[in-house]
Amino acid sequence: MTPEEITAHFTRSDGSYAFARWGRPVAPVVFGVEDETLGVVKGAIEAMTQLAGNGMVETDPELGINLMMFFLRGWDELRAVPDLDRLIPDLGPLLDRLEAAEANQYRIFRFDEAGAIRAAFVFLRMDAALSALPAETLALTQVAQTILLWSDLAFTDRSPLALTPAGATVLRPEIGALIRAAYDPVMPAAASDPSHALRLAARVGPGRGLQ
Repeated sequence: MTPEEITAHFTRSDGSYAFARWGRPVAPVVFGVEDETLGVVKGAIEAMTQLAGNGMVETDPELGINLMMFFLRGWDELRAVPDLDRLIPDLGPLLDRLEAAEANQYRIFRFDEAGAIRAAFVFLRMDAALSALPAETLALTQVAQTILLWSDLAFTDRSPLALTPAGATVLRPEIGALIRAAYDPVMPAAASDPSHALRLAARVGPGRGLQ
């Protein structure tokens, strides 16, 4: 990837550069799926955190759980989740906006004092488009978009995944290489200066896909 392409992956629609990675291991919980799909989702989380090097754990010592993924039939289901409005301020108006936009996914990040990702919430309304995807593809796509704070435009035109000649779904090699570079211990956990993308570009070497 060129420095310009990397910059674009973290430049938001308002023109600001915003990068952050997880500052702790990921402790996930998944709601709304059967056991078979749960194993697929947690397998994708484990593979992605191994790629990044931050790891997956059962419990976060501060929060207990720091990644919550909700699979829903409709946005209104979230109104009945106990205490969710304490975790997500203005939950009601947010759900109204998502319903009005007929959105099928939404991600919320929380950050620590250093700007690193502290927690994330992933909401998926399983409409016809998402329901048509294989569980492995859906899980890997969502986890890839949660392992870093990407631009809101990063994957609007092209998925972070690709198909191998054998038909397997994998993380695009250049995206895998970028994730590994972002988690290099010498790199900052968060950045708002576009020069950060130049440092990433210097560390992006030949990538490999993640299945």
